Amino acid sequence: MIANEHNLHLGPTPAVRPFGVRIKLRRGDPFRLLLGDDWQKLHWFASAEERDAALADMCRKHEYNRPGDQPALTFEKVERLAESRGR
Repeated sequence: MIANEHNLHLGPTPAVRPFGVRIKLRRGDPFRLLLGDDWQKLHWFASAEERDAALADMCRKHEYNRPGDQPALTFEKVERLAESRGR
């Protein structure tokens, strides 16, 4: 019996994941006092399409946001050129 099927890993992680999204805090965000000005998080994907779909989901206005809420994060597409071009 599986209690939470949504937590199952969907398969092996590809060895090459050259397409990424860099997440950073906006200037003036109070969390910078806790995390530091250089905090960032990187998420890597096997294809540009997979990355773009994830980025669209990250950037969307969530249903639990209040009117007037502004996102505190910035998102930037990044790429490991050597991996993405097969070198």
